[in-house]
Amino acid sequence: MKQSFTITVHPEWDGKTLDTLLKEELAFSKKTIHQWRMEKSIFINGELKPWKDPLSTGDLLSIEYVAQPSAPAWEKEIDILFEDEHLMIVNKPADTDTHPNSEADTKTLQNAVIHALLSNGHSGYAQPVHRLDRDTTGAILFAKHPAIKPLLDQMLEKRLIKRTYLALAEGQLDQHGTISEAIGKDRHHPVRRRVSPGGQKAVTHYRRLKYDAEKHLSLAELNLETGRTHQIRVHLSHIGHPIAGDTLYGSHNKMYDRQALHAKKLSFEHPFTLELIEVEAAPPAYFHLH
Repeated sequence: MKQSFTITVHPEWDGKTLDTLLKEELAFSKKTIHQWRMEKSIFINGELKPWKDPLSTGDLLSIEYVAQPSAPAWEKEIDILFEDEHLMIVNKPADTDTHPNSEADTKTLQNAVIHALLSNGHSGYAQPVHRLDRDTTGAILFAKHPAIKPLLDQMLEKRLIKRTYLALAEGQLDQHGTISEAIGKDRHHPVRRRVSPGGQKAVTHYRRLKYDAEKHLSLAELNLETGRTHQIRVHLSHIGHPIAGDTLYGSHNKMYDRQALHAKKLSFEHPFTLELIEVEAAPPAYFHLH
């Protein structure tokens, strides 16, 4: 399906050529830029214009593209926290995978997002920029067209997308701390990860928000410098405070039937509008401590 998205020229880009804007300011790939040039996909204020002409503040760029649904659609209601023509942030429920892990897997958050987009006349292109474990709840970012996906991927890699989590950890955590322990695969288990000197660098910062002596649980806010698989789960378990309900990493708490981990907040500068996007997802009720 052929669709288009728009970018408004900001004052910072005034006087730059389209070629310079696409290459240097927006950092699109050479392949993408070449394709747009050959297919005459970019219109400036509704007209095809030379790419060497200087742009002016307020000019409207319209970029056409062709895309298909990223996966089968699943008719399931989703909680949209933020959306524009480029991206969507959704509050992921528990007991739901972020994306399909096989062709037969069609009831994931990605499938539900695709259904919502198709229902509004969108191509159905939706790709998660990061992922949350099946039982982890909270804010997750999706790209709505192929052009923005690699830009968001780069931002994530450069740590320009800040992610804040909440966790209920067993025991009384220190007031604050940093866990800098490399993480690798556990060769004795097909899924589990472990702290390993030969693994990938992983850094987690945390601060204790509340301690419930009756439940013997700490509510912690955590920020990641890296995004390793199961990073928070591995790190908290490593320091003797596994996440409540996380039996894979040593939890013995019987009050929770899943790990109590929630993606609370996403914060980043929008690559096209340059606005600061800050979105929070309210945690499930079971995160409330006395």
